[in-house]
Amino acid sequence: MLNLFKKQREVLDDASIAWQFELFAWALREFDSDLFFQSTLLVTPTNEHFPGRVDSVEGMANLILEQVKQYAHLGHWPCRLVTQDVYDQSQQGRVAIPGAVRRGGDILPPNTEAQLIIAYDPGQVGNPEALIGSLAHTLAHYLATMAKEPPPGGSENWPHACEILTVFLGFGLMMANSAFNFRRGGCGSCGAASTARESYLSQYDLTYALAIFSVLKALPEKQVIRHLKKSLRGYFKEAMRDVRGREASLENLRMSLDSVSI
Repeated sequence: MLNLFKKQREVLDDASIAWQFELFAWALREFDSDLFFQSTLLVTPTNEHFPGRVDSVEGMANLILEQVKQYAHLGHWPCRLVTQDVYDQSQQGRVAIPGAVRRGGDILPPNTEAQLIIAYDPGQVGNPEALIGSLAHTLAHYLATMAKEPPPGGSENWPHACEILTVFLGFGLMMANSAFNFRRGGCGSCGAASTARESYLSQYDLTYALAIFSVLKALPEKQVIRHLKKSLRGYFKEAMRDVRGREASLENLRMSLDSVSI
């Protein structure tokens, strides 16, 4: 009888869920549905996916960036990593990506005028999940700018859409595990804020997106849960059940297999 009075967290509201499905449909149309269904991995925050160690902060950040690029199928993108304190967005010019946007192409020689600038927080090197999520989100931002049509939700929801795109690229575990919502200029004494990944969506939004990813990829629930932080595991199970019950929405996404890929 005690369960009758136990408050259960509901999954997202219908409008938010519909928007997430629309974003996945957009991503499948724009960024190679075949690549998603056949080759995209659920990237885990483990040594299996992120092996190796470098003794310098910059070296570790560069190592992780190159690994993130490979899992996102963006390894041929020319990128330059800089710390946030020296990042100047105005320095980013137009960069021509050789060949397909994803899957690969000729690797360009180093050229600071023809590289995508990736800013990172050195403090996050001690919090790998936050660093992986931040780097993947930046790459997703650049990828979204190359779409033929903008993501659903309008310009005011651009960073939020890019976070869902990051989940689509395979980084949902890190995005959900490291999501931390705080206001800039808030409590400077909070240790979490100094190394956390500032998230535009809540950990529950991102966990629901991870559930969509997992159902589309037919991943066993246990395979995902063992890498998800404990406080989200129950919610993820509920989200998986909810996603599986939305048969019409799932069928619309699966039909994207026949879409024209970039």
